[in-house]
Amino acid sequence: MDISTIIGLILGLAFVIGGIVTSGDISSYFDLPSIIIVLGGTIASTLASFPLENFFNTFKIIKKAFVRDEISPDNVIEEIINLANVARKEGLLSLEEYAENLDDDFLQKGIMLIVDGTDPELVRNILETELVFLEERHTEGQSIFETMGTYSPAFGMLGTLIGLINMLRHLDDPSTIGPNMSVALVTTFYGSMLANVVFLPMAQKLKIRSKSEILVKELMVEGLLSIQAGENPRIIEEKLKTFIPPEMRRDYRKQLEREGI
Repeated sequence: MDISTIIGLILGLAFVIGGIVTSGDISSYFDLPSIIIVLGGTIASTLASFPLENFFNTFKIIKKAFVRDEISPDNVIEEIINLANVARKEGLLSLEEYAENLDDDFLQKGIMLIVDGTDPELVRNILETELVFLEERHTEGQSIFETMGTYSPAFGMLGTLIGLINMLRHLDDPSTIGPNMSVALVTTFYGSMLANVVFLPMAQKLKIRSKSEILVKELMVEGLLSIQAGENPRIIEEKLKTFIPPEMRRDYRKQLEREGI
């Protein structure tokens, strides 16, 4: 579970609601027609912008923003070094049995390619092509929330215009101007809040998740090609550590020291 996503959403809503409560009556910020215009219009326009299958996959995409299940780069480097040591002692063919126990399909596929004696350049092309399509699938998920973040303020403004039109129709009654103006502006509030508290932060979190997963896969590609080339495990470790930030390298070294490696 990614606690930062949950905390961010809760704090965002809490600060907005807290600001409302300290300065006025929260019940005046609830307006059902405004909710229908903003939320319904945003969903309808997003549905019109994407294929039906992609739109309904949104629920699976949301799960990725709340569940932290990606593999740590440190763990990937450790796994690659283990593979390198096995290959160095027993040969590349010994990796086939090792690969059968792996949960990561991408790493398993790469191992089987090098075990089968595939040309290194072809191995790189196959795995990098898979990475390209993986990134495109991630981009589709991000773009759904970015699109919703774009449409919701626009429908908020549309709702405000509808409210202003209704207000102008009753200018002969001054007592209705204030309440009608309040309702009109509430729609803009809903649109801005949904965009900046929910949709755009979710899109950004998915983007970060994607970069993290792509980094891990790139580590796997470089590690597997180094194993296929017969490089020393220590050299492979130093090469892979260049992919991660310096602070993560220090954490990785401390982890190895704790394990007595």
